[in-house]
Amino acid sequence: MNDAIKKVLAPHAPKDKDVKHFRLESILQQAKDAAPVPTAVVHPTDVNSLQGAIEAAEATIIVPFLVGPEKKIRATAEEAGIDLKDYKIINTEHSHEAANVAAKMAQCGEVHALMKGSIATAELLGAVVSRENGLRTERRLSHIFVMDVPSYHKTLLITDAAINISPNLMDKRDILQNAIDCAHALGIPLPKAAILSAVEKIKPNIQSTLDAAALCKMLDRGQITGAIVDGPLAFDNAISLEAALDKGINSPVPGDVDILMSPDLESGNMFAKQLQYLASAKAAGIVMGARVPVILTSRAAKSLERLSSCAVAVMVARKLGRLE
Repeated sequence: MNDAIKKVLAPHAPKDKDVKHFRLESILQQAKDAAPVPTAVVHPTDVNSLQGAIEAAEATIIVPFLVGPEKKIRATAEEAGIDLKDYKIINTEHSHEAANVAAKMAQCGEVHALMKGSIATAELLGAVVSRENGLRTERRLSHIFVMDVPSYHKTLLITDAAINISPNLMDKRDILQNAIDCAHALGIPLPKAAILSAVEKIKPNIQSTLDAAALCKMLDRGQITGAIVDGPLAFDNAISLEAALDKGINSPVPGDVDILMSPDLESGNMFAKQLQYLASAKAAGIVMGARVPVILTSRAAKSLERLSSCAVAVMVARKLGRLE
């Protein structure tokens, strides 16, 4: 980018450095107060992923085991000026082997979390769901953004914006329960969840409204537990009590929501990234539904987001009983 373009863009550039993200920082502090989690960092052969793991180790959030081709890991460390003398490297030939070795380490209890390095998400999660590696549960895997939105009064959990493209009703049941369990791990005893759609009324030709109504009834029947759930709700009705009241919606969820569940990956991904790029939000990223949490951050994630993703994994691992 030349200087002329930079000069034009400068007045419009977001000033994230001036925005405080107290909620993620609070999660980070809670994790630091706990024992660091032994974590397999899978194929950390690029500077961002290796640096993120070492930053988390230096913050006493994780104890990293670097799983991947040793020569590539050491070359990356040399490029970034990172000293690896205090960290264990488990040598593998390639990323596929790294994913399987890391999953087996989790299966036998050597590590209590996995962290994505320079490896495709599908390849890593393929090892997690492989029957041979023993990390599968009855739940479907799902991704959760734990978001600190400065203009909102509490932490927001957004799901699923990264894994399940077009989930059916039973997939959504697992996605919602995973998010509820994550909220519990973060110290939210009875989270309020909004099942999002384009409208707040049930419309036979909009499948997401039918799914939302069914999920609410599943809560009544004990198929979903541990939360207050309402839906369908449009995004404005979920976030703004005033918007909900204008529509005649009488519910404890609008204006005080903890979990926003999108109808599909596309809509979830778009509104999560809109919050990040237009509302100065920061997000931790985690995958739930396996026997251990999987730390999953964007390649564009900055230090706070990488560290807080590890912090969320610490708290989830404790909730799963993986740590004392």
